[in-house]
Amino acid sequence: MAHDSDINELLDRLARTPDEIASRIVGLSEAQLRRRKSGDEFSVVENVCHLRDLEIEGYGVRINRILAEDEPALADFDGGKIAAERDYNRQDLDSALHAFRTARTHNVQQMRKINVEGFDRIATLDGVGRITLRALLRLMREHDDGHLQTLV
Repeated sequence: MAHDSDINELLDRLARTPDEIASRIVGLSEAQLRRRKSGDEFSVVENVCHLRDLEIEGYGVRINRILAEDEPALADFDGGKIAAERDYNRQDLDSALHAFRTARTHNVQQMRKINVEGFDRIATLDGVGRITLRALLRLMREHDDGHLQTLV
């Protein structure tokens, strides 16, 4: 499908995130992967588990609903609460990163098939308000960038 350069750039950037994470954490010890810099910051493992679950249960659901429904109301994703409930820091990093990569690849491939007008479809996101699919892609990129900065 035809996309404008902004969409292509966003999708390319989103597609690179799993590899960027992998390259930033290679060689870290188990202790480094699970250490929190402060009480409210995620460890590396928690960051990856959060990105995985948000990609599947947040972004994947939101994308599908924006494409399938007229102006859906989209729920917020309480990452801190879910991290605590699922005890992210005890989970396996490799499987979490693999699941994130798989889900992100699926979402990006799905969006590469959408015509340009599809990115103007509207939804209402809890805590944000009315957004388009294009705006959701920007939020995804900003969210990725925030988590990548914490891995440096």
